[in-house]
Amino acid sequence: MNHLDAVPAIRRIDTNRDALFAIDVVGNVSPRDAENLFGLLEAAYALHPRIDVLVRLTDHESIDWANISESTLREGAAHALDHVVRCAAIGEPEWASFVRDFFPSPLPFQFRRFDSDDEPSAWQWLGARPI
Repeated sequence: MNHLDAVPAIRRIDTNRDALFAIDVVGNVSPRDAENLFGLLEAAYALHPRIDVLVRLTDHESIDWANISESTLREGAAHALDHVVRCAAIGEPEWASFVRDFFPSPLPFQFRRFDSDDEPSAWQWLGARPI
């Protein structure tokens, strides 16, 4: 295994807001990356019962949804419904389609997608900035 293969595809972004969970999604997302993401979200929910989420897609290639356990996905969605207030997605449009398909309609939280070149607007919408 190449040591670069072990680099996580989901990386936290430090922000100036405690109740904002921000991540970069880079490259191929494996089931291990997804499990890690849901664990990080659980920790954020424990600290802040209501959070905003920012997802920045940076050179995103694929997500291996087929190999992520159904119970993990179901539990992750249920917890998001209980805790997420707003979600900003920066980058590729298919992420917006995934969010809309993954959660009930209408979405129980505010969701906006921003083009990569409009990233400052996403941060402004969430009242935050990366640090």
